[in-house]
Amino acid sequence: MTPKEVLEFAAAHNAVMFDLKFMDLPGLWQHNTYPMSELAEDVFTEGRGFDGSSIRGWQAINASDMLLIPDPSTAVMDPFAKYPTLSMICNVVDPLTRESYSRDPRFVAQKGIKYLKSTGIADVAYFGPEAEFFVFDDVRYNTFQGGSFYEVDSVEAQWNTGRDEGPNLGYKPRYKEGYFPCPPTDSLWDIRAEMVIEMQNCGIPIEAQHHEVATAGQCEIDMRFDEMIRMADKLYMFKYIVKNVAKRNNKTATFMPKPIWNDNGSGMHVHQSLWKDGKPLFAGDLYGGMSQLALHYIGGILKHSRALAAICAPTTNSYKRLVPGFEAPVNLAYSSRNRSASIRIPTYSPSPKAKRIEVRYPDPSCNAYLAFTAMLLAGLDGIQNKIDPGSPLDKDIYGLSAEELAEVPSLPASLEEALDELEADHDFLLKGDVFTQDLVDKWIDYKRSHEVNALRLRPHPYEFSLYYDI
Repeated sequence: MTPKEVLEFAAAHNAVMFDLKFMDLPGLWQHNTYPMSELAEDVFTEGRGFDGSSIRGWQAINASDMLLIPDPSTAVMDPFAKYPTLSMICNVVDPLTRESYSRDPRFVAQKGIKYLKSTGIADVAYFGPEAEFFVFDDVRYNTFQGGSFYEVDSVEAQWNTGRDEGPNLGYKPRYKEGYFPCPPTDSLWDIRAEMVIEMQNCGIPIEAQHHEVATAGQCEIDMRFDEMIRMADKLYMFKYIVKNVAKRNNKTATFMPKPIWNDNGSGMHVHQSLWKDGKPLFAGDLYGGMSQLALHYIGGILKHSRALAAICAPTTNSYKRLVPGFEAPVNLAYSSRNRSASIRIPTYSPSPKAKRIEVRYPDPSCNAYLAFTAMLLAGLDGIQNKIDPGSPLDKDIYGLSAEELAEVPSLPASLEEALDELEADHDFLLKGDVFTQDLVDKWIDYKRSHEVNALRLRPHPYEFSLYYDI
């Protein structure tokens, strides 16, 4: 839509408010709301001001003034506002220079696509994330000087088979057996359908929805792939809808990678492919029906995966999911059909248009604008430098002997280790000034100070089980 069309769209839907949404550095949507009387066409060029020093990882207080510039192509009616509200995603601009803000994650993605086109390799990057999540009935947690705890609960949870629920009706998915059960075991069928309907109303095409592997309400809803920036935009509307539909049903949804011990965590497998002049570039007659360009793209992802982990699996909790035995792949290999490899080549369709790769170690706690762009840049580095991905690994990696496994590189075992890898290997992100050195340094510093070191300082409840009687 053009700005004029946005105003007409808002009037047709009797909007009384408009809401401006944007992305902070760690990856959470922020927003500010105005009455419709404040929306004119000049807002799309002049923007609206806000305090950038109050946003995580952004401006110092002495340089706090920033501008939000709404993107008219993102306009939708917010499905959860009590009063009709127009919603738009924004870019962030410096009010003095009128330049886009280098730490705005959406701007990083825009620069990534501009760089892709400048290489002449491709003109479109398609991405398709599969963001898993849990829907719980209750969550409680607290950390203070004298204690720390968390507790999640779900009527579906296998640990509640013996609870007096007045009456307990059973039908609770067994651990690691929650994939595809019919109702009544799948108690969230209608809630996911409600989420899908709201997503479709907001212009997000949906391909499927189902229960996932873990007990206690793990779910997946699959969006149709789209161009990279539009897909990242859609992912945040997706997460917004999941959380708010859950709340509307007196439940709570989380995209935290590993909220339950000893069962599967929530990943975000990311399908991706490159196209040029309307033609797919990943289809060919090599392994898995892939082209040489696609294999070089895989080579770039594999080469830089230990650094990519700091952006694609960016929380301390991510590395409680990235452990052997829970389907989340920690070994850096590629394969056709093999879900124990960190990169899979799907084989559902022989069509050249369906040829793509699936990077399986990211999770939905990531900032998608940064994660998608970082993977794109790694893949392009592979193409530009003709990086050989090596031989595919078609065996079940979890069944390999210790000798065989020693030959397969692995992801970092912690966020701290991943940040060290990113610090040592990030030149590929700086090409085309897509990521800036300032942004990389800020990301590493923020994650170390606010997450790694903050967690290191605090006793863990399980340490009391291990050590209290020493």
